[in-house]
This record gives sequence, C-alpha cells and structure tokens, in this order.
Amino acid sequence: MPGSKDQIPSLGEAATLYLARLSGKDREISQAEIYKFARWYGWESPFSRLAGPAVASYAEQLNVTDIDYEKKIGILRSFFAHAKKAGWSQTNLATHLKAKKGKNVAVTGRQDVIEAATLTQQRYDELAIELNNLKKRSRELVAEIQHAAADKDFRENAPLDAAKEERGHIEGRIKEIGQILKSANIIQEKKEPARKSGIGDTLIVCDLISGEECRYMIVDPREVNAASGKISTASPLGKALLGRSDGETVEITAPAGKLRYQIKHIER
Repeated sequence: MPGSKDQIPSLGEAATLYLARLSGKDREISQAEIYKFARWYGWESPFSRLAGPAVASYAEQLNVTDIDYEKKIGILRSFFAHAKKAGWSQTNLATHLKAKKGKNVAVTGRQDVIEAATLTQQRYDELAIELNNLKKRSRELVAEIQHAAADKDFRENAPLDAAKEERGHIEGRIKEIGQILKSANIIQEKKEPARKSGIGDTLIVCDLISGEECRYMIVDPREVNAASGKISTASPLGKALLGRSDGETVEITAPAGKLRYQIKHIER
C-alpha cells in the first residue's frame, strides 16, 4: 500500500496519508499548508526525490511578516518528521526548516515598486499566462461574491468570506506579477561557450559525499521551482554556484552539515 517502506508514495499521496491520521481539528489546521507545499513541489513527484535544498527553498519564500508564519513552519516540521518515521524519507527534512527572525515591518508598509527581475523567456511567458488566468478567476469571484452576498444572513456566510479572501489574494498576486513583467529583464540566449556561471545557466554538479550528480539552473528568486531544479541566486547553493567555472569545488554550510559539490559542466 502507498506509504509502506516497499513503495514510497508521491508527495500528494504522502500529504493525504499524513492528514488522514490527524484529528479533525488538527487536520483542518494543517491541510491548507501541507497541500500548498505538495502543489508547489509537485503533487505527483515521488516523496523520495524531495531533498533538503528544496525544503529550505520553500521556507525562504514564506513571508516572515505573516501572522501565521511560525504556525506554518511548525505544521511542515511535523509532516516531515512523520515522513522520516514512515520511511518515506531517509532523513528528517524538518531540519531544513529554519524559521527566520521577523523584521519590524508594518503590514501597511508594503512597497509598491518591485525590484527588476532577471527572467528567462520561458518564465516570462509562464507569468504572462498565470496573470491572464488570475484575471479570469478574479472576474469569476466577483460573480460568486455577488451571489453569496444575496444571502441576507451574514452571520455564518462562509462562501462569501471564502470568496472575498481568495479574491484578495488573487488581486495581490495580479498586482505583483504585473509589476514583475513591466520591469523584467529577459535573459538573452548566449552563443559563446560558458566560462563563469551566471543567471540562466544550468550546472551539472557532483555531490562529493554521496557521488550523486544533480542538475541545477540558477534563476532569479521569483523563478524558483525546486521540482524542476531551478534554484534561487539568494539561496546558499545558488550563491555558491554563481560565478564559478567547470571543475571548481564549492562548499556550503547547511543545517544538516557541510555539503561539497564539484561542478562537472556548465550549460547555456
């Protein structure tokens, strides 16, 4: 059965199995964040493919000013700790979830200007499609809100509250993507052989401890996709691999200890 040590479940299956063992209240609290992580990494991806750098990358993008920030970190830690006990993972991935210290930033102090992003053409096109889909969904939600508002009993109007909350998130994302696309710098295809690695380059690296070869693409933080091997220039691994050449060895200090990689090849 899925979840046995003989057959490692997909990330989506693992999330469902874990939530099923929780009490009703705990399940309700945990479900949204665990399913969100599973969708972010890849619902159908085998749990065994999930590694520490991906978990750390997800934690990096969580908003430290979110009032539920600590709760979300705790929910994911419990999930990964259970995954280790269940045999889905060889290591406790919870050790890669390091909570960031909050900064004194007022919620109303959100900047209207987003720093220009350096994107691949593929990512630019993906964001343009996402923006179009979000605008369509926003229009649908307007109709849902109007329909739910027709119910005069506002004391327990869950559909109305849910639609308003979702539209609020969507409108924020629409604004964010619009600003990103407006100021984005598109990476031009490079014809010359790679010398020093840069944003948009793909590196084949060898883990000098395990001997495993991995493939990473260095991208802007807004383009991170751990399931596709796209790592942020702001992440420890991304910083270490940036500006490097074939054959170089890099060392990264991670929560689980020091990691050493040798760059086998840089592709453009």
